[in-house]
This record gives sequence, C-alpha cells and structure tokens, in this order.
Amino acid sequence: MAAKKSLPDRVQLKNLDSLFGIDQEQTGQVLEVPIVELFPFRDHPFKVLDDEKMSQTVESVRENGILVPIMVRNRPEGGYEVISGHRRKHAAEIVGLETVPVIIRDLTDDEAVIAMVDSNLQREEILPSEKAFAYKMKYEAIKRQGQRTDLTSGQVVQKSKLSFEEIAEGTGESYKQIQRFIRLTELLPELLEMVDRKKIKFNPAVELSYLNKDEQYLLMEVMQEDEVVPSLSQAQQIKKLSQEGKCTKEAIHALLKIVEIKERNVVLKHEVIMQYFSADTSDAEIESLIVRLLEEHRRRHEGI
Repeated sequence: MAAKKSLPDRVQLKNLDSLFGIDQEQTGQVLEVPIVELFPFRDHPFKVLDDEKMSQTVESVRENGILVPIMVRNRPEGGYEVISGHRRKHAAEIVGLETVPVIIRDLTDDEAVIAMVDSNLQREEILPSEKAFAYKMKYEAIKRQGQRTDLTSGQVVQKSKLSFEEIAEGTGESYKQIQRFIRLTELLPELLEMVDRKKIKFNPAVELSYLNKDEQYLLMEVMQEDEVVPSLSQAQQIKKLSQEGKCTKEAIHALLKIVEIKERNVVLKHEVIMQYFSADTSDAEIESLIVRLLEEHRRRHEGI
C-alpha cells in the first residue's frame, strides 16, 4: 500500500494542479487535510455522543483509519465545514489523528443542508429530536430553492405539500408524518428530551407542541408535581384547553386526575354529571370542581 502523502506534499501537488488549471478541490478527489481545519455544520441537528456506537467507531478508526472520506465544503472564513462525517471526525480526534481524508464539494447553503440531512438519515438509530430538526432544516432549504413571487395562495399550499412529499421520499414515512416530526421542534427542550427518552410518546408530544411556551412550562410543573405523563387523549384535551384560552395549571391538574380515574374503569356517565351543572359549564370547570370535591373527601377520610 502506498504511503499517505504528507501535508507539504499535498500542498505542493495542489499548487502544481493550480498551475495547470486543475481545481483539485472541486473534482471529488480524496484529500488529506489537517483535522483542526474541520468545523461542524452550523446548527447540526444530529448528536455526536460518546456511547457504545462511538466506542465501536473509535476502535475501527484506530485499527483501520477512516475508510469513508468525510464530506466537506469550503468555509469563507477558512477551513472546511463538515457536511457528512461528524462522528468519524470525533472518533479521529479521540484516536489522535492529525489529518483525515475528505471529499470537498462545491455546494450552496441550501444544497449543503439537504446533503447533510440526507447523509445522516441513513443511520440506523435516529432520535425523534434529530429527525425533527433535520426535517425542518431540509424543508426550509427546499422552500428557499423553490421560492416564487407569482404564486397564488392555493399554489403556495400545493408547493408546501410537495416539499413535504420530497422530504418523505426514501424515508419510508408519509409527508404527514414528516409534518408531525417538524411539529416537535415547537416543544420546549425539556419536553423534547422526554420524547427522546421515550417518557412521552410521539403522538401525544405532537399534540402538546401546539401549546404556547408558558402553557408547556405549566404542563411540566404538573407532570413533576403529580408524577404523571399525558396520554394521547390527555394531550388532545390539553390542546383543546389551549385553543379555548383555558389552559391553566389548575385545569391541567384536574384533567390529568380525571383521566387517571377513567383508566381504573371508574366512569362517570354524562347524564349523571350534567344533572349538577348548567349546560354552559365548560368541561374544565366541571373537572376542576369534581377533583376539588374528591380532594376534600380524601382529606376528611384521612383526617387531614
């Protein structure tokens, strides 16, 4: 096997190519570049974790080097922006490599985003948060590429749908599922982390993403105080409270506790409940009063 060219040799070859009008950095040729010249992709949505998978990658790099070159593009301020290969770069840093093989591509900002997302979506295990922000970045890039000022409102809606369909191609997911993933980017980081850790399921998380930030903070407080996690039906009802402008902390407390009773097969019939309330009483008010009465009953029973 031929020895790798040193950095001075690489620079000399590059200079010779320039003399003959050959742009080596745009031909797709593999080059060895100093690892300190590589910088992460701006707002890279995929996490680089020191987990078991990384340990395996580190051992592979230690034994065999980097077998698949890192894809990069030139940075205006110098060095290279990594498009694909952040995990390989991190493994190379752990091993102590000074240079790594790269392929330099001439890409616009939007082309780079699309290439970055597509290359990383090939991984076996991807967190919901990673998909969420990756799909959002690609969607916005596709929108910018196809922007026109002569479209009617209906055409804009159709173009938006086509953008989601383009993202969905090759992912095994429908365009509507892509939309649901992008909704997750509206969650507070703390709630999105719960989705990654599978503490909150995907579909309830999508419903909760429609709450504003203050309502999400209230929800988190209730979840912590009551040690509960919203089910899909709970999340849908909390979303409805938000739409009606009634998403208070007390209402969330009441809603979650009432649903807990239902899950124990204790069902209060509608006609039984409504004989005690007027027709214009909201569900949240009914639930709040029932819970308050139950709390009073518990305190009397326990002698509190």
